[in-house]
Amino acid sequence: MTTPLSYNPPKIPLKIIHIDSSVVVLNKPTGLLTVPGKPIEHSDCLLTRLRREIFGALLVHRLDLGTSGVIIFARTASSQVYLNKQFETRKTRKTYLARVKGHLKKDEGKIDLPINVDWPKRPIQKVCFKTGRNALTYYKVIERERSNISRVKLYPITGRSHQLRLHMKSIGHPILGDPLYADSAAWNTSSRLELHALSLEIAHPKTNNIQVYNAPAPF
Repeated sequence: MTTPLSYNPPKIPLKIIHIDSSVVVLNKPTGLLTVPGKPIEHSDCLLTRLRREIFGALLVHRLDLGTSGVIIFARTASSQVYLNKQFETRKTRKTYLARVKGHLKKDEGKIDLPINVDWPKRPIQKVCFKTGRNALTYYKVIERERSNISRVKLYPITGRSHQLRLHMKSIGHPILGDPLYADSAAWNTSSRLELHALSLEIAHPKTNNIQVYNAPAPF
């Protein structure tokens, strides 16, 4: 299901999970861009709001507009480099929660499908075995609800654009409320994209100790 996206970001205070001299970790709300978009009306975003309160906050990674949950920013240039390297070398551990259409047959498994941008339809992504970049996601079913909906934990190993959304669609279980990848029934089931970044495990730039930051799912 593809539909024009209107932008009406929520007017709510920042939800700070953790802050110190090196990092700030937020619980991003659904409906708010991580960084500014090109249109002037897309200038309101999480990074802009954060910089109003914490001068010089630096981007490390992004969450999609509709995705909520744990996101980390750096407070110094050296911290940004340190954190970026962990994402680039896949040293972080990310856990997401999603509600998807249908009941998955297996309790757990993996989705190993390469991804590339669908240029005529960008920003939509597609599975492409010829030119796609490798993309790997593990999943685990948490609950099979009565209404033909499954609650699943998703563990992305790679970090491709729209990876979790496209991977779940590709195995026949689109994420509820997804305006780009869900069919009309799954899209209309929820008023939001039911994808949430539950936790992020990452080494702290100052101590090198592994830290786990969590945000409970709102659904």
